[in-house]
Amino acid sequence: MNNLILLVLCFVAGVFLHRFNRMPASTPAVLSSFIIHVSFPALILLSVHDLKISGDVGLMAAMAWILFAMSAGFFWLVGRWMNWARPTVGALILTGGLSNTSYVGLPMIEAYYGHQGIASGIIVDQLGSFLVLSTLGITFAGIYSSGRPKVSEMAMRVLRFPPFIALIIALLLLPVHYPEWMSLVLKRMGDTLAPLALLSVGFQLRLGHLAGNGKKLAVGLGFKLVLAPLVLFLLYVPLLGAHGQAIQITLFEAAMPPMITAAILATEHDLDPPFATLMVAVGLVISFVTLTAWWWLMRGI
Repeated sequence: MNNLILLVLCFVAGVFLHRFNRMPASTPAVLSSFIIHVSFPALILLSVHDLKISGDVGLMAAMAWILFAMSAGFFWLVGRWMNWARPTVGALILTGGLSNTSYVGLPMIEAYYGHQGIASGIIVDQLGSFLVLSTLGITFAGIYSSGRPKVSEMAMRVLRFPPFIALIIALLLLPVHYPEWMSLVLKRMGDTLAPLALLSVGFQLRLGHLAGNGKKLAVGLGFKLVLAPLVLFLLYVPLLGAHGQAIQITLFEAAMPPMITAAILATEHDLDPPFATLMVAVGLVISFVTLTAWWWLMRGI
C-alpha cells in the first residue's frame, strides 16, 4: 500500500506543479531523459542480478511478447480502418502492448497475492516486459517516428538504448558478487524511477485532451485492460492447460495499465505524446477497478 500511495501522490503532485506553473515546460523531457539514462539502468543492474528463475518461466516470459505482437497487429488494422495518423498508431502499439509490470505491477501483486508472489512478477517483468521494451519497443518507436528506417539503424538504436546496455552488463555480472555499497547506490538510483515517472505523467496530463481522443482512448484501453488479458487467459488456461499462482500472476501482469516507460519512449520519438500520456494516466485510474475484477475471476485457476 505504501508503494501505491507513493504513485498516487507523485501523480497528483505532477498535476498541481503544472497547474500552478511551479516547474518549466521542459520538465517532462528532462525527467524522461534521467529515467532512461540513470534510473532504469540502475534498477536493471540490481534486479537482474538477484533474479531467480524457476517453474513456468517460459510461459511467464512469453506473455509480454505475445501481448506486444497482438497489440502491433490489432492497432495496425484498427489504425488503417479508422485512418488514424501513424504517430497515434505507434503510441497505441507501445502503450497497448506493454504492461506496467514493475512499478504498478509489483505493488499490486503484493497487495493481492502476498509478498511471495513478487518473485513471479519480477520474472514476468525482466524476462518479458523489459526485453520487449528494449527490442521490439524501441524498434517500433523508430518505425513509426521516422518512416521505415534501415535494419542497421534500428539495430543501433536498440544497442545504444541505455536500459538494453544495462541488461547486457547485468547478465555479464551475474557471477560477480556486488559489494554492499554498490547494491545500496543502485537501489537508491533505481528507486527514483517510480516517483519521477508518475510526476512526469501527472505534469503532462491535460484533461482538455480527452475531448479529441475519447474514441482512441476507449479503443486503446479496451484492448489493454480487457480484450488482451481475455485472449491471453483463453490461450494459457483452456488451450494450454496452465494453472497455479505463477500463471495467475502472469495473467494479472498482462492486465496491468500501460507501461509508463512506453509512454516516455513514445514521447521521446514524438509519437503523439499527449495521447500516450492519457493512455498511461487514465489507464492507471481505471485499472484499480479492472485489476480487482481480473483477480476475482482468476482465483480458481
